[in-house]
Amino acid sequence: MNTFHWKILYLSQDPGLIRLQLAGEALAREKAEPLRDDVSTDEITPVHILSHYDNTLGDFAHTGLRCGDENPIGRQSLKQAGFQVLVAGRRYGKGSSREHSPTAEKLAGVQLVIAENFERIYRQNADNIGLFTSTDFGLLERIERGENITLADLVQGREALAASVLAAGGLLRWGQRFLATTTSPTYQAPRAPQTLFEKILMRHRLTTPNTPDQPQAGDGLFVQADWRFIHEYYTGMADTLLRGELGPDFTLQRPEQIVVFEDHTSYVDESPAHLRGGLIANMRAMRQAQRDFAARHGLRLHRTLTEAEVLLDDGSNVAGISHAMVAEHYALPGQVVVGTDSHTPHSGALGCVAFGVGTTDMANAFVTGAVRVTLPESVRVELQGRMPAGVTAKDLMLQLLATPYIRSGNGVGKVFEFTGQGIAHLSIDERATLTNMCAELGGLTGIVAPDAETVRFLKARRGVNFQLESWMHSDANAHFAHQMTVALDTLCPMVARPGDPGQGIPLSELPKRVRIDIAYGGSCTAGKREDFDHYHRVLSWGLKNSLKVPEGVQVFLQYGTTAVRDYCVAQGYDKTFSALGVRILQPSCGACANCGPGSSTHSAQVTVSAINRNFPGRSGPGQVWLASPPTVMSSALAGELISFEDLQRRTHPTT
Repeated sequence: MNTFHWKILYLSQDPGLIRLQLAGEALAREKAEPLRDDVSTDEITPVHILSHYDNTLGDFAHTGLRCGDENPIGRQSLKQAGFQVLVAGRRYGKGSSREHSPTAEKLAGVQLVIAENFERIYRQNADNIGLFTSTDFGLLERIERGENITLADLVQGREALAASVLAAGGLLRWGQRFLATTTSPTYQAPRAPQTLFEKILMRHRLTTPNTPDQPQAGDGLFVQADWRFIHEYYTGMADTLLRGELGPDFTLQRPEQIVVFEDHTSYVDESPAHLRGGLIANMRAMRQAQRDFAARHGLRLHRTLTEAEVLLDDGSNVAGISHAMVAEHYALPGQVVVGTDSHTPHSGALGCVAFGVGTTDMANAFVTGAVRVTLPESVRVELQGRMPAGVTAKDLMLQLLATPYIRSGNGVGKVFEFTGQGIAHLSIDERATLTNMCAELGGLTGIVAPDAETVRFLKARRGVNFQLESWMHSDANAHFAHQMTVALDTLCPMVARPGDPGQGIPLSELPKRVRIDIAYGGSCTAGKREDFDHYHRVLSWGLKNSLKVPEGVQVFLQYGTTAVRDYCVAQGYDKTFSALGVRILQPSCGACANCGPGSSTHSAQVTVSAINRNFPGRSGPGQVWLASPPTVMSSALAGELISFEDLQRRTHPTT
């Protein structure tokens, strides 16, 4: 592979240096540094353009890239400038599982991305479409000298399966060539102590070519999932990929174990980003493509009803955010669950292995039944004691995200097992916040060993009489690459400053008052029953104490699933919400994914949100602070960031 004509774009922190390169000036690496760290998929492909999954997607590559207060790469800029190599710093591709990001880069002409390290889903998605990624900065000098760069150079240091997939030109071609000989899982007794994650994965491992008989951490392998799910941002793209590779008459493997969700377009007609971009027609077409795919293959489809349709519903419609729905209706301890969403680890709260994949991974899994995964190392997070009143699992995750271990990227690709005597005091709803936000930690997934609380949840919420099995725990001497210990009784209300969920700080340490314009509660992370218990507890207290939402502050609450909505109505929560002028939204993704009410409309707006991530452009152009459910609603009543405890103290000061 000759790279004599390859042009290099250094993604500098200085927007002016990026513009110079786009204008044709070649820079040395030293001149471009420091490079941008933490380039997110929200920046590579902003969520409002994900309805594009044809060649036009390349026009939008890196249009959301934020450098200081500027977005230096405009529409078609990357494609027109003709760069084949992108260079950045740490944790490239963090965030969403959207395969649109590497696809947009490839369609813009990029053939190689070099960074200090990569987020797991981004890199696997890049492999699957034949976009090369490397952590070898020594390649830059060779490229600049015009040396011949070989395939072996580009896959140096990669595990065997990744190298084989890249050599084949992508996963779909590799799968059609090699996965016809896939055999059903055959469990073999382990030679050494195992973690719960390893036990589950090995019980689902498939025997395939190019994967080892005794896999070690870092090896690629394939597993058979108990559940595969997809939502509308990916289904049309997956169908297009499969038709292009296999023709129109492909067959899905085990379609009864595939679930389709329409959860990202429920409020698209009110989405500021989509309205501003003139993308409503595209979104409707994308949604219809999914409905057609589900009907053609006889798949289960859960669809959130519009507010008008809800009035006509007889109560039989069951819908909501995909991964929250999977935990409520499908996943069981010991199973493997994969979905096209980075927050698929939500179901790990039940003691199953759940992880997100990209479009090509899911398309391949649809037709072969095999799901690709790289065997990761595990991190043990031991929870001790109990959390103080008013502190939640969200505060715990914001604290973990701010630790040096996570901030430096050590969590990338790992499994986080939450354990210790403190876990027994956390409900499944709170455990789901922990496992859900392992996506923000950079991990493959999170998991909690099933226990009496798991059994109680399955019976109470789903009517399932589940029997725990003796193997469903990590062995005493199982290997963990790292251990983190958290004394829960030392936790306090946290917030994360705009730009990255890792920018956490105790709320009490804010150096100055932060006023807010929008308060949003909901999303998969914070749209569960217990989250709404917190929202109601704060707002009902405010109502009893004659507090009102300040003029100019908008408050939104969005249910995660129809079951959560029905619970809140039965409890009478909706009356309290209505009395304070809160806008209630039907169960679906919304402002979190920049696709509904609650998103900001201009850069000066400040939002406090219970969602999971606040990368640039997420939830609109404004500044987004992350917080727990009680902090979000307390801030809504105060018009500024404040904890519930401090709001109570301010309202009733001691004398």
